Amino acid sequence: VYSPGGPARVAEPGYGGRELAQALGSVHGAPPPLTSLKLAYCSSLKLHPELQHHASGPEDASPMPQGPSLLTLQALQELDLTACSKLTDASLAKVLQFPQLRQLSLSLLPALTDMGLVAVARGCPSLEHLVLSHCSHLTDEGWAQAAGSWPRLQHLNLSNCSQLTEQTLDTIRQACKQIRVLDVAMCPGINVVAVRRFQAQLPQVTCVQSRFVGGADLTLTL
Repeated sequence: VYSPGGPARVAEPGYGGRELAQALGSVHGAPPPLTSLKLAYCSSLKLHPELQHHASGPEDASPMPQGPSLLTLQALQELDLTACSKLTDASLAKVLQFPQLRQLSLSLLPALTDMGLVAVARGCPSLEHLVLSHCSHLTDEGWAQAAGSWPRLQHLNLSNCSQLTEQTLDTIRQACKQIRVLDVAMCPGINVVAVRRFQAQLPQVTCVQSRFVGGADLTLTL
């Protein structure tokens, strides 16, 4: 699952939450300074009770879980959960609490909604690179609540997010002042005019991928 002090190995597609918890629990003492964990296409992965922090009651104010848990990996900077199709808003809200996380991929998560997006924004406020392609339940309202938590965001992939409109572009423009690269390819609710206006108002943007927005094929690069 991981190599201490270095990037994680890519987990096998059949890898589940129980196995992940066991691997985390196999390290005695302090957890290794793991910075990268790649679990893409682990279609069996779902939140297992051993991956959660079970407080004994309201009086238990311990900020960290006592058993094996993803939450012990507070040095994590890169996490790939692409196509982990069994993950839900609730599981993401409980697990994705990494203040130092810089890169996150949640592409191809069919159950991800605005509720999950907002939870991730609160739990991972330092994101610089975020991939949310093919998350068809995300809406402008979700982005209106989440974007303010990501002032450091530089690379954002929203391709094939079919419910988003130019309102999300306006939200990102106002909240994410460091954005450099944006992908809104195949977002039918975003038109070419909105894409051009977005880039004109943010001169630091170097590339906007916008293939087939509003039926057009357009890529703007400086």
